[in-house]
Amino acid sequence: MAEDILGIKPISNAVEKVTDATIKGSSAFLSRICLPAAEEFGFLLQDKVKSWRASNAVKLAQKAEQLVEKYHGMNAVTVHPRIAHSIFEEGSWSEDDIIHTMWAGLLASGCNETGNDDSNIVFIAILKQLTVLQVILLRNAIENTSKYVSKGGWPYAENITYSIEELINICQTEDIARIDRELDHLRSLELIGNGLGEGGGFSPDNDNIANMQPTGLALHLYVRGEGFVGSPIDYWDLKERNRNTPSS
Repeated sequence: MAEDILGIKPISNAVEKVTDATIKGSSAFLSRICLPAAEEFGFLLQDKVKSWRASNAVKLAQKAEQLVEKYHGMNAVTVHPRIAHSIFEEGSWSEDDIIHTMWAGLLASGCNETGNDDSNIVFIAILKQLTVLQVILLRNAIENTSKYVSKGGWPYAENITYSIEELINICQTEDIARIDRELDHLRSLELIGNGLGEGGGFSPDNDNIANMQPTGLALHLYVRGEGFVGSPIDYWDLKERNRNTPSS
């Protein structure tokens, strides 16, 4: 009989019990929104991933179910199998709550009456490239900046700046080099800056201040990650900015 050298068997057994207790409910939810892939997901949860990854998948499914009920009520909705498969494949590798919430939001916002909407593939491709710190930084900027509708009818956000001290507090790390890298990556994905891959992160002219203006793409990612299917304009009830009023 193999010895439990690392002493992890009790932990593994506890997680399996929790997983077994919630599998049925999650499987029922997955069957409701994605019938063609329900059997595959059931197999994945019970036989392939087990313990840690299965527990993450269950948490994700539970969050998504709440969001589906919030935005769709009792209406019968389904999600494209490609969307569901991609989200569980990527989302089950993280146990961070803020990441789970966004994956669940993408699953919920991918649901509709026909199940033929694959538009969230764009946001899945973006989210799977983001670190936890990047998500925290981006969400903080979006939630704290002023947002408006342009004259052309597009949602946009005003620039927002952070000092090094503020970034350290938000990220809970004093690794400035890492924070700089995270901002550079957000800019490379065109999630911060002026939408042209410029202007986001630290400026050579002022090394102590970072510009974190969220782009239109970032606003759409945020809204979809909240489980909302419509435009950021509708989500925040955005209006045109009164040019006589200084932006915050």
